[in-house]
Amino acid sequence: MANYYDSKDLGKFSTMGEKAPEEWENFMKFYAPLFEDGALTAREKALIALAVAGAVQCPYCIDSYTKSCLQQGVTEEEMSEAFFVAAALRGGATLVHGVQMKNIVKKLNM
Repeated sequence: MANYYDSKDLGKFSTMGEKAPEEWENFMKFYAPLFEDGALTAREKALIALAVAGAVQCPYCIDSYTKSCLQQGVTEEEMSEAFFVAAALRGGATLVHGVQMKNIVKKLNM
């Protein structure tokens, strides 16, 4: 396999329910409606999902939600900006955890 992730595997997502049909059904009852219009539009939800996919580094989700965003009329510029927002949060979350390091240093130097 040239790549660890094979884009063809995204189409096999539903096979996860083959040996656990009740769990799959429960997951889909939860998952599918979340992407319908509600307080947020389906477009906004697709863009949020794409940014989260980038933050959690799921290539299958990036593939799926990029397509979803395009279908919802999201531009490449909007998707790019969403990735930068996700990167800023991930970077900021890393830095803020530096406070834990500083607390330990302070405690050990007492």
